[in-house]
Amino acid sequence: MRRLSPFPLLLCALLLAAPPALAQNGDGGGDRLTGPDFARSPVTAQRGMAATSQPLASQIAVDILKQGGSAVDAAIAANAALGLMEPTGNGLGGDLFAIVYDPETDSTYGLNASGRSPQGLSYDEMQQALGDRDQIPLLGHLPVSVPGTASGWGKLHERFGALPLRDNLAPAIEYARHGFPLSQVIAYYWQGNVESFRENSDMLPDSENWKETYLIEGDDGQMRAPEEGEVFRNPDLASTLETIAENGTEAFYEGEIAQTIADYAERTGGYLRMEDLRQHEANWVDPVSVDYRGVEVFELPPNGQGIAALQMLQILKGYDVASMGHNSTDYLHVQAEAKKLAFEDRARFYADPAFADVPVQQLISEEYGAQRRQQIEMDEVLSAPDAGNPRSVTTSGLDPAMRERLNNGDTIYLTVADSSGMMVSLIQSNYAGMGSGLVPDGLGFMLQDRGALFTMEQGHPNVYEPGKRPFHTIIPAFATKDGEPFLSFGVMGGGMQPQGHVQVLSNIVDFGLNVQAAGDAARYRHYGSSSPTGEDMDGRGTLRVESGVSEDVLNALRGRGHSVSVGAGGYGGYQAIRWDPEEEVYWGGTEMRKDGYVVGY
Repeated sequence: MRRLSPFPLLLCALLLAAPPALAQNGDGGGDRLTGPDFARSPVTAQRGMAATSQPLASQIAVDILKQGGSAVDAAIAANAALGLMEPTGNGLGGDLFAIVYDPETDSTYGLNASGRSPQGLSYDEMQQALGDRDQIPLLGHLPVSVPGTASGWGKLHERFGALPLRDNLAPAIEYARHGFPLSQVIAYYWQGNVESFRENSDMLPDSENWKETYLIEGDDGQMRAPEEGEVFRNPDLASTLETIAENGTEAFYEGEIAQTIADYAERTGGYLRMEDLRQHEANWVDPVSVDYRGVEVFELPPNGQGIAALQMLQILKGYDVASMGHNSTDYLHVQAEAKKLAFEDRARFYADPAFADVPVQQLISEEYGAQRRQQIEMDEVLSAPDAGNPRSVTTSGLDPAMRERLNNGDTIYLTVADSSGMMVSLIQSNYAGMGSGLVPDGLGFMLQDRGALFTMEQGHPNVYEPGKRPFHTIIPAFATKDGEPFLSFGVMGGGMQPQGHVQVLSNIVDFGLNVQAAGDAARYRHYGSSSPTGEDMDGRGTLRVESGVSEDVLNALRGRGHSVSVGAGGYGGYQAIRWDPEEEVYWGGTEMRKDGYVVGY
């Protein structure tokens, strides 16, 4: 009698033993045999890894690692490529922040490469240019600050680079010359930016340059945004990157590129001048940290909002979050309340420390977290809480459009790790959408509109002043555990970012989710807190959640007094790499809400 092979029997047993992942919701999705049914598998690799928001950029980063580049080299290469491939979120006209873990010194290093406002534009001149408006607009020259990205590349490369800068920039130059096919989510945002620029063309002193740079000719002869899968080229950007590759990042601030930016600004009624560019410098800063259940979490100090995540963690660690259950009523309640308290402090105190005394260590202290925690009640909702520090600042109300700008800045986040153990957490942005709508002649990139995040309220720490860095929403993060690197991560998306940092950390630390599932799990986002642009919280705000949160939980939250809505979009974009020191393996996760991809080797 023929013996049956054991393999079909084994396969049958495995299928029968598979966890019940069959939701039967009729949404057309497939079913997984293992792991959470809402997440794909994490990526694992031993020698190096890159997680970015565009697949080609991740491949570029790993190619640089294979050529002998450091994690910093690979991060610069990926960032340059994303400036070409995802101009809806970043580019040479924007700013950059980074945290680098260096295994040689077993230390973390922070970099603030954000630009400052024009020296020649005084507060009074800004107020006069605004007329009867009480806020700085998103488009045109008024929100433009010095682009900091190139200076960030220079500082990072000088300290941690292993390959020549030209090797880092070569892939982006090649793709800019010869083209790349547009990915799905980026194409969606590209179309939205183009529509916005056209609808608000009266705010732009020049509309020809952005059209020549970012539009293609359709079959009907009309200029339009490129669509998903269409090949896009940017030869002007290729030339700009070649200039930097050959002459160093100083060329952006002192050479032909700087002169072109200054000439364009002067010709079109802007305020940036050569002296603003010459005087710009990126700065190394010390990351600050708190301990969350044995994990040391690092963020950068203001002018960014990273310490808001640390403040939330100090409040939340007073609760047994794990016993509450993931995305339960109690969990979402304390998360939202902690966010409200931290964001009131964010609105009152976060600003450029060169112009304001920001009490960072007091704000992130365990004692202050415990003090703030006392305001949270489990059966009712905080409504317009006050900032907790005895110092107070008067603010004035701004219209809802300002809140939307603060909430929905467009950004890229990437992280890279190499075979030496170096890990880079890097975030970069033009702020809202593609930026100001202004493209200097022949350079192939748009100037940022980050200056829209100043307030005009005199006496506020974040009030507009010449030569000042505005409040920033973009924040990289890093974490260590038991003295070893643990997690390099970020969640892009305006005011979502501190909330996202806390959620993915809690998903990993409190609930044991893997690095991919931690990002794929349904998220919340609370809207409506006071802001550093001068707007006060009105009432309780809105707690918005994704559809993965159960209806029973939503009803229970409403019963406690939360204003709850359900919907897609606005929950940021996540990338992360976790280090397993026992197996010496990297684990990577990427954002399923974006075009992201993890590549390892």
